[in-house]
Amino acid sequence: MKRKWQLSRRAFLRGLGVTLALPTLEAMDPPLRLLAETGPRPASPPLRMAFVYVPNGKNMADWTPTTSGPDYELPSTLQPLADVKSDFQVISGLCHQKAFANGDGAGDHARASATFLTGCQARKTAGADIRAGMSVDQVAAQKLGRATRLPSLELSCDKGVEAGSCDSGYACAYQFHISWRAESVPNAVENDPRQVFERLFGGGTPGETAESRLRRERDRQSILDYVREDAKKLQKNLGATDRRKLDEYLAAVRDLELRLDSQHTAAANIPDKDFRGERPRDYQQHLRLMADLLVLAFQTDTTRIATFMFAHDGSNRPYPFIGVPEGHHDISHHEEKAEKKARIAKINRFHVEQFAYLLRQLKAIKEGQGTLLDNCMIVYGSGIADGNSHNHNNLPVLLAGGGAGTLTPGRHLQLATPVPMTNLYLSMLQRMGTPVDRLGDSTGLLREV
Repeated sequence: MKRKWQLSRRAFLRGLGVTLALPTLEAMDPPLRLLAETGPRPASPPLRMAFVYVPNGKNMADWTPTTSGPDYELPSTLQPLADVKSDFQVISGLCHQKAFANGDGAGDHARASATFLTGCQARKTAGADIRAGMSVDQVAAQKLGRATRLPSLELSCDKGVEAGSCDSGYACAYQFHISWRAESVPNAVENDPRQVFERLFGGGTPGETAESRLRRERDRQSILDYVREDAKKLQKNLGATDRRKLDEYLAAVRDLELRLDSQHTAAANIPDKDFRGERPRDYQQHLRLMADLLVLAFQTDTTRIATFMFAHDGSNRPYPFIGVPEGHHDISHHEEKAEKKARIAKINRFHVEQFAYLLRQLKAIKEGQGTLLDNCMIVYGSGIADGNSHNHNNLPVLLAGGGAGTLTPGRHLQLATPVPMTNLYLSMLQRMGTPVDRLGDSTGLLREV
């Protein structure tokens, strides 16, 4: 059967300083010539990988299911995930031995972050001679990064701190970063959703991109105004299903753009002010804006690899909007006091609610024969188990997504013996098509997932 029209998977809608990547469309199926050369199989959506970090551990009694297997009951902290229970697995028994002191004394929060994706012992220093190891996301990005416009995406709701001492003689860089592109080079994080939006959809030269942004702010224009003509031309060649999918995507981009504008209301009165670096004041909205940006980045194949820090380890952010006015780190040292544990449980549940939002957004997007979430592997967890004891064994870890059919979600996986967290990462890298023999303190593949 001859195809009338074919759209490249690398197609964009373009305008002055704007490059709007497209979601996967039916018209992007590979040409018959390519199928003839590679065999009679449909093109598969790409597999994506993300790591979501939450600080200061958990109240593990409210986190850990009491039974294993598919028929477990969700404990109270995980109940916000009830409607997506079939889309993730709870993994108990993973550990990070290199996050323990191992002779280096205090500094568990710094080590928890630095070790989380590297599996390496961080050198104890407050100077410039920092050293951890290359993180799992960057191992994948090094090999897959050329396939997408952005090799990887590093998100945080905290501003990255690159210098100074933060935790018992450890450099701040350890505590505010989980992504390391080399053993002495952490990746800078982006905490301003507007800047992430511009990074995803800005195009052309840096001057054109900056001009486009300032013009849109001055004239109250949408990024879609700049690609309207391109979009109309594309619509004429698409089938009904693709037209609907494109309309839904453009509507989602516009909705996100409006929400970003509402988080920076001062821009309406000072059109030429540069608002880069300003975080939304509402923490939940900040988290959800970042989640939606991550979803768009995956949906458009702008990147296949991301990290997202809800907050840095040791964060003392208060949560008055859920009835916890005390700082998170302070009450994580609960001293086995019931009232402090109850407040920690509220914070833990709030974080899980935001993760549930991310999973629902991914699941709502149809891709291939399934959903975008089906083609993801998303780790959610902390480098500390119980915040009071600073324990790094039996870490609180969820693995969400179907891994393109290679994972077994919908269960509680209780490992028989402690297993290095990096064994999970080796297995994820293998699925991404970027296998390595060793990462940090790994001992082999975690085949049970």
